[in-house]
Amino acid sequence: MNQEGETHDFVLVLQWQAGDLEAFGEIYRRCHGPLKYYVRRITNTPETADDLLQEIWLKALKEVKRLRSPEAFRVWLYRIARNEVFQQHRRDRKWQAVEDSIQLSASEAGEPENETLFTAANAARLHAAMEKLSTEHREVLALRFMESLSYKDIASVMQCDVGTVRSRIHYAKCAVRRILEEHPHDD
Repeated sequence: MNQEGETHDFVLVLQWQAGDLEAFGEIYRRCHGPLKYYVRRITNTPETADDLLQEIWLKALKEVKRLRSPEAFRVWLYRIARNEVFQQHRRDRKWQAVEDSIQLSASEAGEPENETLFTAANAARLHAAMEKLSTEHREVLALRFMESLSYKDIASVMQCDVGTVRSRIHYAKCAVRRILEEHPHDD
């Protein structure tokens, strides 16, 4: 998101916090599509995602006045979304905690590798490959490449260290690359 968009969001959040429902409507229009994509990526089921989106927006409506840093709205909203998704997994008893067992080597702990953007022609294959990834890997890729969040913001959303984010992005990209190489002509 560019500086102008972030400033506009900041003003809209302040207006929403002051009770302006038109400002909420504008934020909803700007954020709902990307948020829906994110929730669908980490739940992997459209029906569950749609139900959760309602819960996420209701929670945001109830809690927006408590948001102390309106400039951090997107991170705050995605943290709510993530928490709702994981609460749903626990309620359904489908979610099993996954411990990160990958230790970053000194060379991996440095700067993130040069990230390559995927073309529109590869979008369908990429989405199919992402369906095969773990929840953590789908989530981190969606936040980084679909939402353009920084590593620091992703760490804040996921409530983990930046090193963990780097590791997950690295291994998720490797997994996607491997899936795409194993199935070069799947559409």
